[in-house]
Amino acid sequence: MMQGLSRLRFPAYLRAMAIEPHGDHYFMKQALAEAEKAFREDEVPVGAVVVAGGRIIARAHNLTERLTDVTAHAEMQAITSAADFLGGKYLPQCTLYVSLEPCVMCAGALSWAQIGKVVFGAYDQKKGFSLIGNHLLHPKTKLQGGVMGDESADLLKRFFSEKRN
Repeated sequence: MMQGLSRLRFPAYLRAMAIEPHGDHYFMKQALAEAEKAFREDEVPVGAVVVAGGRIIARAHNLTERLTDVTAHAEMQAITSAADFLGGKYLPQCTLYVSLEPCVMCAGALSWAQIGKVVFGAYDQKKGFSLIGNHLLHPKTKLQGGVMGDESADLLKRFFSEKRN
């Protein structure tokens, strides 16, 4: 029966609509789930996952309040966890999915880790590294921004709105 299914031809517009079960949106949803955890813990809601070989090898969210550490951003936590999982400090075969554009500090850490790809959700108009330039990342790092950016931005807006009220 499966052999017969493999012979079916779908129109181009249907093939274009197909969503990879473990593509960018799937992994960004996982990063957003981490951001939701941060939100519930009264941390700025930023979440991240690191993927290698189609598998999530690290999950993290902001921990700056809990750890009273300004460097405890989701990306920093995820880099550390992924490097520990892999047993090495370089991550060229990995992709970081993060709900908010990394800051300059995190971009520097991602460069040192030689991360293969960075996919982020919302752009950070105040402190995002792209304000300075993409040259902060490792030269071989691929970059994609705006994946589920509205959902990421909405979560951040909701968090800061509740903080003000």
